[in-house]
Amino acid sequence: MNYLPIKRALISVTDKTGIIDLAGFLTKNNVEIVSTGGTARLIRENNIEVTGISQVTGFPEILGGRVKTLHPKVHGGVLADKDNPDHDKTLKEQDIGYFDLVCVNLYDFAGAVAGQADIKDAVEKIDIGGPTLLRAAAKNFHSVCVLPHPDYYQTFMNELSKNGAIDLAFRQKTAWFTFDLTSRYDTMIADYLHRKTDTHSDES
Repeated sequence: MNYLPIKRALISVTDKTGIIDLAGFLTKNNVEIVSTGGTARLIRENNIEVTGISQVTGFPEILGGRVKTLHPKVHGGVLADKDNPDHDKTLKEQDIGYFDLVCVNLYDFAGAVAGQADIKDAVEKIDIGGPTLLRAAAKNFHSVCVLPHPDYYQTFMNELSKNGAIDLAFRQKTAWFTFDLTSRYDTMIADYLHRKTDTHSDES
């Protein structure tokens, strides 16, 4: 679809820059917000209504937050093609709601490494659910808008205010940025582990 109305958003961010302004804007535009962990808590503390991810999945966040969005009730709603009647039928049969907006940014792995975290602590900053959500939304940019960085929030809000929907060109632009971002994130992690592997090999 060329113009995507925004009715339901998933927000899960490490960098909280601008997120309260965005969440407040979404609420004023009658968008349901679904969120996770610390992001949901911050939104609630600012008196903005939010649905916790566990209310959607029917399953608690577990393993210290390692598993929270990896669930069909989340990814089905992100990956469904809104122009495909079979996808629509499946979501209705499985009681899965569509997501129109995915606003996610990643754990700060670079900061952990720069802070000289040991390898076990650094590994905890390897994001799994975040890249998975970002890539799913970016793949499905014909049906979903992905916001992978605060720099895009204002443009998104301007466009929704002006048109009541988000056009395909903007969605494709943020999808491109998302795949570039996640590929660089994975490369950074691979380079770090490679260096650690080389160091370990030299010491053995």
